Amino acid sequence: MGLSAKEVEEALLALTRKERAAVIRRGLQTLENRQPKAARGEVDAAWRVELRERIDDIESGRVETVSIDASFAAARAAISSLGQ
Repeated sequence: MGLSAKEVEEALLALTRKERAAVIRRGLQTLENRQPKAARGEVDAAWRVELRERIDDIESGRVETVSIDASFAAARAAISSLGQ
């Protein structure tokens, strides 16, 4: 059997201010059907891995770079073809 709302409230109030804020934030996220945000360090680490892989792909020749003008032209062409 789960805890009653009163028991949860008492447990919540026994936490430090920072702990209460974390619990409340997570509770609000569940009401909004959102997943909790990843910690900043996790996001930064994931981007470092992604960037390293992209740099490796360029340096090894597995991918070919294009100019920004060519990239924008390709994007404009792709977008305009959606309306047809």
